[in-house]
Amino acid sequence: MARQMRSPRERAARALCDLHGHPPDIKMDGQPMWVSYLPEVDAVLKSVLPERDFATLSQRGDETPKEKS
Repeated sequence: MARQMRSPRERAARALCDLHGHPPDIKMDGQPMWVSYLPEVDAVLKSVLPERDFATLSQRGDETPKEKS
């Protein structure tokens, strides 16, 4: 099975997680740690991208992993 390509937001959040010495996939509040970095990622992207491009990037789908039953 082919591995799903990660979105730019997820890749950036994982990079910040690594930068701070946290394993990206460790659980925090029931979700992977990298999810907690999305507000920081969005703040940076909003400051460097035109509004239209940021809207397109952030509307590509829900990047928050779903809990497995």
